[in-house]
Amino acid sequence: MALYEHTFMARQDISAQQVEDLTTHFKSVLEENGGKIGRVENWGLKSLQYRINKNRKAHYVLMDVDAPGAAIHELERQMRIHEDILRYLTIKVDEFEDGPSAMMKRGSDRDDRGPRGDRPARPPREEKSGDAA
Repeated sequence: MALYEHTFMARQDISAQQVEDLTTHFKSVLEENGGKIGRVENWGLKSLQYRINKNRKAHYVLMDVDAPGAAIHELERQMRIHEDILRYLTIKVDEFEDGPSAMMKRGSDRDDRGPRGDRPARPPREEKSGDAA
C-alpha cells in the first residue's frame, strides 16, 4: 500500500458537525476498500483566494492515508459527486510528517520573535547630494 496526504475543502455554509460527519463518511469509504487512516486535522473555516461556486470561505480537512490506489480512486470518485465538497487534492508521499502539519504550526511560529523594541534600529537614510536646480 502507498502513503497519501489527502486534503479536501467543504462548503462554508455547512456546520462543523457536518464537516466531522463528512470526514467520518470518507474514512469509512477508505477503510471499506482496505485503507488505514492516520492523522486527521481539521484546519477550520478559512478564506479562499478566489470564489469557488459562489463560496468565499471553506472548511479544510487533512488526512494521512495508507491505502491501495483503488481505495483512493473510490474516495475521489465519491468526492467528485458530493455536493458539499468544493475541491480535493491527494498527494503521494514517501513518509508521513511527525507532529502537526505546517498549517497547524503556522500560528505558533510568531512566538519566537521578541517585542518590536528588541530589533536593531535601521541605519539612517543618507541624503542624496546633488544639484538642486
